[in-house]
Amino acid sequence: MMRSIPSLAVALTFFAAPALAWQAGIEGAVCTLDHSGAEAQVRLTYDPALPEYTIAISAAEPWPEAAVFAMRFDGARSGMISTARHVLSGDGLTLSVSDRGFGNVLDGLEFNEVALAATGETVITIDLDGAAPEVAAFRACITAPSA
Repeated sequence: MMRSIPSLAVALTFFAAPALAWQAGIEGAVCTLDHSGAEAQVRLTYDPALPEYTIAISAAEPWPEAAVFAMRFDGARSGMISTARHVLSGDGLTLSVSDRGFGNVLDGLEFNEVALAATGETVITIDLDGAAPEVAAFRACITAPSA
């Protein structure tokens, strides 16, 4: 006998799984781009009052203390960026970088398939599937005239 309705346990698994979509938005005057992935949560912001971009990558385990943070983008427009100006949260779970220019980061997210965020021996994979239209929406937000 075939069953067309999945068991309750299987159905609940779909609802309990993390959302893997990218989502652009705005909070007050701050443009946002969020992603919750299998290995990490990513949040980009642009605050026109500063003006400054920030990327925050939160992982399940603490990031190691390291002199350099790097992101490698693999895909159609592969590239790599690095900085020594990253900051760890008090619990070490979130690594963030702020700067006045983020063109290379936005290009990397929009035009590639995967990003690898790394400090020390820790490498976190960020799936970029579906990121392109949301990065485009984030770019539109940051260039929109403020009211």
